[in-house]
Amino acid sequence: MTTFLVVIIGLGWFFSYYLQSPLILIIAVIFSISMNFIAYWYSDKIVLKISGAKLINREENRDLWNIVENLSITAGLPMPKLYIINDPAPNAFATGRNKEHAIVAVTTGLLSVLDKNELEGVIAHELSHIGNRDILILTVVVVLVGFITLLSDLFLRMTFFGKRGGGNRDSGKLEIILMMIGVVLAILAPLIASLIKLAVSRKREFLADASGALLTRFPQGLASALEKISQHSQKMEKANRAIAHLFIADPFGQNKKMGFIHKMFLTHPPVEDRVKALMGK
Repeated sequence: MTTFLVVIIGLGWFFSYYLQSPLILIIAVIFSISMNFIAYWYSDKIVLKISGAKLINREENRDLWNIVENLSITAGLPMPKLYIINDPAPNAFATGRNKEHAIVAVTTGLLSVLDKNELEGVIAHELSHIGNRDILILTVVVVLVGFITLLSDLFLRMTFFGKRGGGNRDSGKLEIILMMIGVVLAILAPLIASLIKLAVSRKREFLADASGALLTRFPQGLASALEKISQHSQKMEKANRAIAHLFIADPFGQNKKMGFIHKMFLTHPPVEDRVKALMGK
């Protein structure tokens, strides 16, 4: 979160210097602080609203509740709140700011497709995200990516369509250099930030797979669940790019035929790679 503040304020300073508008720096400072506050305290509520998840109690699904409760005890974690998404696509995610305020959500499709061992594997995976503090890391990265994109877009619009400040410049060359650096930064920043987000997401998925397998002592369960989920791969009704990386599988479905470039922009590692890692192949 400190890195987020430094990066955004740094970008705000550069754009305000080039455009000779101190207001941009002020806005960057205020907005970066606000986004950190919102990301930490309200990100889980935003995710639940976007996904359409509904809170449940023990009586509404005892089997699921018992699995989550037992694995939480084994992992040494507080029992997270349980949510269900009414969607035929099998999927699940975890969110929240810390283990004391964690949430696990699963789709109705996941409950109908998986057997008990497979469901335990998926829940162990999500609890591992909570234990590894992935839920906070990925949320902060998303906010960073989103704001860098907005700031870069603002810079490009003001550069090409707006008017810069009327201050005098000692060197026209300096202005040209600053303009070139700014345009390149504005174009590349969202792309680089997105790639960082995707890379972090994929690494945390592999780590959660490994941690989940250690938790259940039965890696075959999660491996089988991942294969079933990929076979039933379909787009979720409320699929959203902003939260796609939080799910155990791509909510937009996974294309079986992927090239190197396509794989670079995936929020999740290919299922076959995850299964091989789980089974030690």
